[in-house]
Amino acid sequence: MPPPTTGSLSALLRRCAALGALSPGTQLHARALVGGCLPDATLETDLVLLYCRCGALHRARQVFDGMPSPSRHAYNILLAASPPGASLELLARLLAAGHRPDRYAVPAALRACAELRDAVLGAALHGFAVRLGLFPNVVVSGALLDMYAKAGLLDDAVRVFDEMPKRDVVVWNCMVTGYARAGRAAEALDLFRRGQVEAAGMVNDLRAMPSVLNVCAKEGELIKGREIHGKMVRCLAFDSDIAVGNALVDMYAKCGRVDLARAVFAGMKEKNVVSWSTLISCYGVHGMGDEALRIYKEMVPRGVKPNCITFTSILSSCSHSGLVSDGRRIFEAMSKVHGVEPTADHYACMVDLLGRAGAIEEAVGFIRKMPMEPGASPWGALLSACAMHNNVDVGEIAAYRLFELEEGNASNYVTLCSIYDAVGRSDCVAGLRSRMKELDMVKTPGCSWVDVKGRAHAFYQGSIPRYLRRQMLWVLDQLLEDMGASESEDEYLSMN
Repeated sequence: MPPPTTGSLSALLRRCAALGALSPGTQLHARALVGGCLPDATLETDLVLLYCRCGALHRARQVFDGMPSPSRHAYNILLAASPPGASLELLARLLAAGHRPDRYAVPAALRACAELRDAVLGAALHGFAVRLGLFPNVVVSGALLDMYAKAGLLDDAVRVFDEMPKRDVVVWNCMVTGYARAGRAAEALDLFRRGQVEAAGMVNDLRAMPSVLNVCAKEGELIKGREIHGKMVRCLAFDSDIAVGNALVDMYAKCGRVDLARAVFAGMKEKNVVSWSTLISCYGVHGMGDEALRIYKEMVPRGVKPNCITFTSILSSCSHSGLVSDGRRIFEAMSKVHGVEPTADHYACMVDLLGRAGAIEEAVGFIRKMPMEPGASPWGALLSACAMHNNVDVGEIAAYRLFELEEGNASNYVTLCSIYDAVGRSDCVAGLRSRMKELDMVKTPGCSWVDVKGRAHAFYQGSIPRYLRRQMLWVLDQLLEDMGASESEDEYLSMN
């Protein structure tokens, strides 16, 4: 059998790389060594490609480091596959070797900057891309946009988006997700609607859907969330997408539609631990602790291993529903049965559970036996429990600990004031309010809001003039009278 030629080995190595066939590729590497075909720049570049495609990054790096003069193609392959720090080191080597970064090297380096949140280097690469004439390339400009968005520089991301000569679906999704992560809900939803019209293929693309649905959940935008759900159903786009299904369950739960959250969960073809945890949290938030426990007991026999988020959800559900014994049992089973060590959040859930039930001393004991230094969460849960049960002694301990941990949080002072006020200690209330004035503390008032024709109207306590309140109450009374009359008429008609 004649020895293989360099050309035939190269073709076979590329085929192995395309198929992810590591073992045959390794045998070809050995044949190239035995046959004296190495060193050869083309074969070595093919070997780097093979090992990168097969996830054997250390072998790819060995081949690359052994090359006397790696080609730009070899640099690009390794840049794209390497972790962020190694990618930037390779970029420096590429420049030192006299190679000019191209439309493959620059996006790889920008992705590294995005993962490292290094906006300074990313901005330098932005200027580099403009000087090299690479900005019009949609992959390069898309990587720039993604880097700025992940670094929290959303205005720069928007500028890149607006300046792009052409945009693909990936770019639109990236910009929508950037707005959603930054909490700019109105812009995220507006851009999502634009993309449905302007971007070819975005209607059937699901990558931005979880982010958009999370925005709807956060803002309580049930109508918009249902509109998005309807579009996905019409184009049969989400039947087997777990991330979208989970986001829908979460959106309906946070918008108060437990029935729809349950229906989406039941219709999901595939479910993971996030799906089960989200539904448990849904029931817990709405005070349906027994249902949350039923789902928890159902998931374990189905082979779904609960994680720390699952336990946070179920313990919180027990807390909101007063299921103390169930909460204790689940907490004990975390490490003994499921091998999940309780975190500070789990201890805080137990403190909240016990505190709501009036077991203040047991809650204090839970804080004392925490294996880590107690943070603000367990002490905050204890202070809330003391406010609920007017326990001044323990409330003072929790509050003064929180004053140290959260120096600028006025809510802790207000809660302690409410405890003092409930037991008639007006001198302590006056002293604490005086201290708040000295520290220039002002509690941000809570508010409610309603969306009318796309505009959010916020209402703060005391912000509505008295004459408007009288008018509003009059209108409300009229509506209640009309509704009562309508119900009476319906009842009369049904009887006849």
